[in-house]
Amino acid sequence: MPHPFTNTTAVLTGAGSGFGLECARLGAKLGMNLVLADVQQDALDKAAAEVSALGAPTLAMRVDVSKAADVEALGAATLARFGAPHLVFNNAGVGTAGLIWEHSVKDWEWVLGVNVMGVAHGVRVFTPMMLAAAAKDPAYRGHIVNTASMAGMVNMPNMGVYNVSKHAVVSLSETLYQDLSLVTDQISASVLCPFFVPTGINQSHRNRPADAADAPLTQSQRIGQAMSDKAVGSGKVSAAEVAQMVFDAVAARQFYIYSHPKTIGSVQTRLEDIMQIRNPSDPFAHKPELGAELRKALR
Repeated sequence: MPHPFTNTTAVLTGAGSGFGLECARLGAKLGMNLVLADVQQDALDKAAAEVSALGAPTLAMRVDVSKAADVEALGAATLARFGAPHLVFNNAGVGTAGLIWEHSVKDWEWVLGVNVMGVAHGVRVFTPMMLAAAAKDPAYRGHIVNTASMAGMVNMPNMGVYNVSKHAVVSLSETLYQDLSLVTDQISASVLCPFFVPTGINQSHRNRPADAADAPLTQSQRIGQAMSDKAVGSGKVSAAEVAQMVFDAVAARQFYIYSHPKTIGSVQTRLEDIMQIRNPSDPFAHKPELGAELRKALR
């Protein structure tokens, strides 16, 4: 029995590191054609060389997902080389931390540009292509996976711009799922909500555009960066394990993908706050020393 992924095409953004790279490695082993996109040329070249060596037909393009024209060019190149893709992983993302009023206009534009508009462009460019393929071939199956975060389900303090961007991705993905189910049974969607996993997310400022460079970091931004470095660096679930979860979810047509199912408790607390009209709960209730440390540093 051939694997459902064999001889199909995957488009992966943020393919130079983290979940994108691990999904590319997995896709290569499963016999997929791979379209790799990343903003970081050296990481992209390395990823493309690695999966090509595994035997995967590979198309690699440097893409800034926040730019509509870049993603449109990626779509055109994918169609020309492999036809409509079967799996689209809108995964590229960047992180930033600090008190919400301390973020500059450039911070907001950069993070929302990559995390929200990057996913929007992926959905806008590839969904019509996939729908056309589905209309032509009753056997065609397609799936779109968008990378959000547990920060799209709960709102931790000192991470405002990131939280906003990831809540938008969850909303976009849930709506995409519903909209697709109105028009087809052949294409579905998922949202990936990882918690702290060792990827390059905490060092995303390496790819910040030069014109978005900003004033020196504030105290809250320095603390946020340090906390993110520590949490991401000490994550116990690997990016490779999350990539396997993504493929399993696509095969099962499962919508919500969580790297750390135990963290759902904090989502429940937030929903209960909303349902019971009570003020937002203490996000550090499970680790009070962390909250005390943060308050002390910021007061």
